[in-house]
Amino acid sequence: MKIELLYFDGCPSWQTGLDKLKTALLMEHFGDSVELIKVKDDSDAARLKFLGSPSFRIDGQDLWPEERDTYSLSCRVYTTPEGLKGWPSVDMLREKIRAAKGDSQ
Repeated sequence: MKIELLYFDGCPSWQTGLDKLKTALLMEHFGDSVELIKVKDDSDAARLKFLGSPSFRIDGQDLWPEERDTYSLSCRVYTTPEGLKGWPSVDMLREKIRAAKGDSQ
């Protein structure tokens, strides 16, 4: 599986998102590395269909997809058990990783 984290430098949340993703991958006994994709400007955002920073993709599919007409450099917000955060929880990421792997645990 190809695992990507899309981000832009101005986002204060992407590094915490990366830490959560790495923790989730370790807990799922998953050895694949994470490819960091830096979104540089709005044209990059449009080309990549960037939904905000951080965005998590497995095999090119966003783990929290949504339909959009426009794309830009923006921070992303996730609804977590602890409320709105700039990153998903480790458990949320683990669930998405298991689904992508085809596990039903």
